Amino acid sequence: MAKRGRKNKAHINKQLWDRANSTDRAKWRSKSQKGYDFYLDEQLTMDEEKNLEESGMPSFTINRILPIIEIMKYFVTANSPRWKAVGATGDDTDVAQVHSDISDYCWHLSNGNSIYGQVVLDSLVKGVGYFLVDVDRDADHGKGEVVFKRIDPYDVFVDPASRDFLFRDAGFIMIKKNCSKTQLKNLFPQHAAKINKITAHSEYSSTFTQRDLESSKVIQPEDISDTYTPEAEEDQIVPYYENYSKIKVPFVNAFIRIPLTEEQEQQLQQSVDVQLQEFSAEMEVQLQEKILSIQQSLEAGEIIPERAELETQKAQQEMQMAIEQKQQELMSQAQEEMTRVEQVVMRKEEFDNMMKTEQFEESVVDFVNFFETRIKLVCSVGDDVFLYEYELPITEYPIVPIPYLYSGTPYPMSAVMPLVGKQQEINKAHQIMVHNANLASNLRWLYEEGSVDEEQWEQYSSSPGALLKYRQGFQPPTPVLPAPINNAFYTITQEGKADAEYISGVPSAMMGFTQQQSETYRGLLANDEFGTRRLKSWMSTVVEPCLEQLGKCFQMVAQKHYTIDKVFRIVQPEAGQEAQEDKEVRVNIPIFNDYGAAIGKWMDYETSKFDVRIVAGATLPLNRWALLEEYFRWFQAGLIDDIAMIAETDIRNKKQLVERKSLYSQLQSQLQSMEEAIKDKDGTIETLSRQLVQAGIKQKVNEAGNEIRKEVVNTEGQQKLLRQMMQGEVAMAKKDLAREVKTAVKEAKMDAKKDFDNNKEE
Repeated sequence: MAKRGRKNKAHINKQLWDRANSTDRAKWRSKSQKGYDFYLDEQLTMDEEKNLEESGMPSFTINRILPIIEIMKYFVTANSPRWKAVGATGDDTDVAQVHSDISDYCWHLSNGNSIYGQVVLDSLVKGVGYFLVDVDRDADHGKGEVVFKRIDPYDVFVDPASRDFLFRDAGFIMIKKNCSKTQLKNLFPQHAAKINKITAHSEYSSTFTQRDLESSKVIQPEDISDTYTPEAEEDQIVPYYENYSKIKVPFVNAFIRIPLTEEQEQQLQQSVDVQLQEFSAEMEVQLQEKILSIQQSLEAGEIIPERAELETQKAQQEMQMAIEQKQQELMSQAQEEMTRVEQVVMRKEEFDNMMKTEQFEESVVDFVNFFETRIKLVCSVGDDVFLYEYELPITEYPIVPIPYLYSGTPYPMSAVMPLVGKQQEINKAHQIMVHNANLASNLRWLYEEGSVDEEQWEQYSSSPGALLKYRQGFQPPTPVLPAPINNAFYTITQEGKADAEYISGVPSAMMGFTQQQSETYRGLLANDEFGTRRLKSWMSTVVEPCLEQLGKCFQMVAQKHYTIDKVFRIVQPEAGQEAQEDKEVRVNIPIFNDYGAAIGKWMDYETSKFDVRIVAGATLPLNRWALLEEYFRWFQAGLIDDIAMIAETDIRNKKQLVERKSLYSQLQSQLQSMEEAIKDKDGTIETLSRQLVQAGIKQKVNEAGNEIRKEVVNTEGQQKLLRQMMQGEVAMAKKDLAREVKTAVKEAKMDAKKDFDNNKEE
């Protein structure tokens, strides 16, 4: 039954391919191939080229399509697409920034610019281009890398019922390749015997192209029909199918009470004890510090002994209460850990099997059934050889299209198809004009039979200055002049060129060919703006939404693949700037507890939630001159400095120039600072000088005052001495006067006694 089931899966792949490879797709493939041929200058069918040669007309072509397509491709792919990730929550912001760096890393790892150019070219010339987001599991020494790939549109078969321009509603998307048996056996050695029994299969482009493969100017993949083994033996080609389809997978969102093991309980209890001891020790230190503060206040006399004893008891009680509260808190946390409920998402089948055990059933608190979209990949070879099937952990197809002109079906029209008719018109007009000029340069002659030597005339009739003889008796040969060419052919060629530009929306000015130059530079910028509006419309409505879908697909694949600790080394310059230094980005960094056990991840890339958006206009070319003019206006307005101006120019060695200019600016700034400091010091010196002058004047005033005070003191001293001398003299005069008075009184008394004595004797 297993073998039959596998055979049925391979048979289903073949049936789906037959359905997708319908008449409608064959019609689209034929028209798409014709456009591709015209782009490659394969513009004449075998019959057309044969008819031109038989009529003597030139079979050249003037390819007006190739330069138009090339300039369109350049405009769309001038810069690398850039995606911006926005975190759903604050915790996801850092991871979102990391995702932007990872997308740049994988893009450059895959040579994304080259792949992007090929996909856009497929869209322009074939109608649609395809990206594939895949995982190279052998890269990085077996760790694997997410890569971007390009798929040939002719190898992709989409469900014809799809009506979404991104083919998101398709029932299936299949990739069918023609591979050699040897290649398949090397890839799938376990199926080598089955692969050998497959009937050889060939499918060439002759079914879809009008060109002659033998005289074709360009070798296309479909032209290579034979492959060889390493032993130089011819190998057989067999069809290989990769079928992607969307399926609904049942899931269960269960809320489960997770019990702890005995060892985990012991570790938890030990952790609680350690935390409680550390907290108690900290509280004891705080208590001792507070008691010491109380004792110091007591010794200083700030508080009385009764207050000191009361505050000490209060501090001891607060410490005990804090320890008890902390213990309750730790025990509560431990209890929550022992009885925690986790949300677990698992497949319905796995959940049902686990529910059969009594222990798991008792731990389930609640659960919800739901469905998720998954991408299923089934690979097979031939009609009945099943190789493998795999369920991709993503919800969108990893195949992302970029259509040019979406028609509501999986068969978009290319940019070349509207130009095919005008290209044929231009080719025809030029062929007729050249043929007419050739006829005018090589005249045909009308002559009587026998009048000329035909061999001589055929040899020399076109030689300049040749003398040609004719026989006498006959009329001389007369030239048969071609009819003058109609001026309409010149008009057709000129209008054909203008019409091609009008149809494509790519004017000559966009390609650098202008006959009428605008008078002003702003006029050139206006012409560039108006001339690119159709391309910008296609980019904003088709290309950028497709790139955004590509970014979302990459996000889903990358988050499911990069689940281990990984370091990304990134070098990604900003637009218009030189390369930055290497930058390292690390995700899924393990977090360990005190016992060395991993308890989680920091920068958990897999579980983070964020939205991815394409940066609008990121791939558009930059108008360097317009940008420089804008920067120059900003520089003149003083909004930016000269270093920022130089950084945006195309001057050689601008990095060194910016560094020197920056160093010069730094030195100049330092010099200005020093000059300002000198000015400040000069001002200080001037102020000090004034102060010194003022101090000198004050000193002189003080000295004069001191002199005055000295003279006053001296004067006062002299006056005091004079007063003392006068006082001495007065005292001496008083003494002399008293002495004289005393002497006079004594003499008077002596005279009176003498008179008394005399009188008494008498």
